Amino acid sequence: MSNYSIQMPEPLEVEEATDTFGTFILQPLERGFGVTIGNSFRRILLSSLPGIAINALKINGVEHEYSSIQGVKEDVYEIILNLKEVRFKQVEQSSGVIHVSISGEGTFTAEDIDEATADYDVLNPETVIATMSEDADIEMELRVGRGRGYVPAEEQSVDTEDDVNLIPIDAIYTPIKQVKFDVENVRVGQRTDYEKLVMDITTDGSVNSKEALTIAGKILKEHTEKFITEEIDEPFTQEEEEVDAERQRIINLLKTSIEDLNLSVRSYNCLKSANINTIGELVSRDEQDLLKFRNFGKKSLAELVEVIEGKDLHFGMDVTKYLDKS
Repeated sequence: MSNYSIQMPEPLEVEEATDTFGTFILQPLERGFGVTIGNSFRRILLSSLPGIAINALKINGVEHEYSSIQGVKEDVYEIILNLKEVRFKQVEQSSGVIHVSISGEGTFTAEDIDEATADYDVLNPETVIATMSEDADIEMELRVGRGRGYVPAEEQSVDTEDDVNLIPIDAIYTPIKQVKFDVENVRVGQRTDYEKLVMDITTDGSVNSKEALTIAGKILKEHTEKFITEEIDEPFTQEEEEVDAERQRIINLLKTSIEDLNLSVRSYNCLKSANINTIGELVSRDEQDLLKFRNFGKKSLAELVEVIEGKDLHFGMDVTKYLDKS
């Protein structure tokens, strides 16, 4: 790689991925790219992914959010706060209306909403909506919609003119609960000033972490590609050859110090005595050459063969086709 080329990252590493959490690693990156990419993805994930939430409700006998309901411990304002926490995943085409009827002593939870609809799955059924006594009776209509990010009640596109008892509420549409990223130093060959981006994504389960990251990447790509206004030669990213991910992986390995191989003390000392400092200098030798080194025997050779083959390399490699232009 020439002095003006930009170090491109290897394919994205998925360290962990479940329905609600994922850890992703991108490396190596030029200095400064970790924060640039991490912050861009964090903002898009938190603000721009579509989701489903309750955006309005109507309760029989209730005219406004500061009312109270007979036999219910919480007032309507508290009930609305609890309804904001209910997370949905759509499973069928829907009119976006859920009717809930519940009465008698007990705890009204999001599971009761789940049982009232076949169009949506409620992802957190344990969420408590209200605490009801024996004489409590609630007839509720919930309006469920799709949107992005956070939309306050006054901006909801619900028509209250035809139904004055319909109460718009703040809606938390985003399916992303948390995004964290860290930028760490990482070594490529003899350079230690490259970066590794580690990103943790927590979702509500309506999308998994890999889907969320893919959607965010697509949004970012669709915006940034607008800056490419003409075809130009870009010597700082591509030279004579197109460096694919596998080629770059090998280049990085060949530049890596033998200290990173975690060899036995005997094998390591033998290589250092022979002035072999990198993996590239090591694999350029064949096995018979290694056996000529002082105090280097078949046991040490077997150790090196196992380590090198584990990295999909081999002895006797022609490393010049990887390193001559680097």
